[in-house]
Amino acid sequence: MAIAGATLERPIQLASLLEVGLKCKPNEPALVSLERTWSWIELDQVSTRLAGQYLALGLVPGDRVASLLPNRGALLVHYLACFKAGLVATPLNYRYQAPEIDHALDVSGASLLVAHAEREDVLAASKQVARLRLGRISYGADGRTGRRLEELMTSDGPLTDLPPPKPETPAFIFFTSGSTGKPKGVTHSHDTFGWMVASAIAGLALTPADVFLPATSASHIAATSLSFAGLAAGCCVAIARSFGGDELLPLLRATQPSLLCMLPAPLFGLVRDHGAARADFQSLRRCVSGGDKISAELEREFQDVTGFAIEELYGMTETGTSTINPTAAGNRIGSIGQMAPGFTASIRDDDGAEVPTGTPGRLWIRSKCNMIGYWERPDATAETIVDGWLDTGDLVSADEQNYLWFRGRKKQIIIHDGSNICPQEVEDSLLEDPAIASAGVVGIHDLIHGENVRAYITFRPDVKRPTAAEIIQFSRARVGYKAPDEIVVLDEMPINAVGKVDRVALKQMADAAVNRHMA
Repeated sequence: MAIAGATLERPIQLASLLEVGLKCKPNEPALVSLERTWSWIELDQVSTRLAGQYLALGLVPGDRVASLLPNRGALLVHYLACFKAGLVATPLNYRYQAPEIDHALDVSGASLLVAHAEREDVLAASKQVARLRLGRISYGADGRTGRRLEELMTSDGPLTDLPPPKPETPAFIFFTSGSTGKPKGVTHSHDTFGWMVASAIAGLALTPADVFLPATSASHIAATSLSFAGLAAGCCVAIARSFGGDELLPLLRATQPSLLCMLPAPLFGLVRDHGAARADFQSLRRCVSGGDKISAELEREFQDVTGFAIEELYGMTETGTSTINPTAAGNRIGSIGQMAPGFTASIRDDDGAEVPTGTPGRLWIRSKCNMIGYWERPDATAETIVDGWLDTGDLVSADEQNYLWFRGRKKQIIIHDGSNICPQEVEDSLLEDPAIASAGVVGIHDLIHGENVRAYITFRPDVKRPTAAEIIQFSRARVGYKAPDEIVVLDEMPINAVGKVDRVALKQMADAAVNRHMA
């Protein structure tokens, strides 16, 4: 039997997303950080101005505009401008290295890149950046020549008619790692993303009286959709430039948010910060977290500091936030909650049959929020979406009250600090080292980071063997933050029946080592 969340009436229109705040409190703060504040009128004007400037550069509706920007209010302004101009916002993970940037630009066919000046060295190593049809726009490049985002946001351009984009046209391409191969471009239309925003508003019961702090990267779908849910509901949205206590504690004190959203790893760091006190969290009515399982230790330490519990939620780039505990009072610790408004779940076995209550099975999701597909990958789309249902690849069970409980991942994705890491991508980077004969990568549970990346390797005979630190640095130069945290050298690599590295055997090997250590 399918499990359904509450019904939604209509999606949010992205091009007019600010209308609630503009009508009820136009001169009050809409978007705030520790460095500046935009009122609703200012946010509307600056995004409209930037939309016109983008079109004046030669962009046309449907063009992809990539961004490589840190967490700043300017990133949300950029997205709003893309909504209004009918452009397809294509966020890149700010930690991407040159090969990952090249892959994303090549797949998306982006015409323009908006990038922070501090990534200049990485961009200089890119092959695709120099080939962009309309080149680059810099941000944070004080004193440098060339086009600057700050100038486009403040300079009046020609008046441009901005008709609202059609609901079915793409609004976003988010890149995410799959279980195999290179990242695919998860594509959301104005309609699917608008439904996603509407679901978050209803699921979190957002009102214009709220102040919302989504303290995670707006280059990813979670913070992006939640930030725009806040703005669409008329909330004041606070944006964190980084996610340590030195940034978040002053921001909590200055903005007094009623809702906080964070990934488990930085949330751990926040509650363990020596400067954190219960008074810093007293304005909150809810704290939600997802991206990885909330450990019992994090839950305990959070409650010790704040006096209330974390509420878990579940989502993925392809669907947005799909489950949520219905209210703070209805929170069940350890559960990822019930289906969010507008979502329906089916929990199935490997043969596609629905499983009984309490039995773990694979989570399939049907929703108007589901992606329209992987950008120019109909084959991969057809594997993931079948008859309108999206296969998450994750295992859950449901109880009698339709609360869902996360039971594991069918896919071998490693989730470190909330970021998805594809084992094959890390293995490929290691195999570029001429000393390494084979490599297998698995995730190892870590209390702080969710999972750490462990690489098992074998060496080629008769070669000089690099040290573990040298191997990690070699990989980091190619895949950045995805590089292994630790290296284990084997005499022989386990191989499965089809001749591939047996990650299941490596995972069992890692678990056995942990058990021996604990014995």
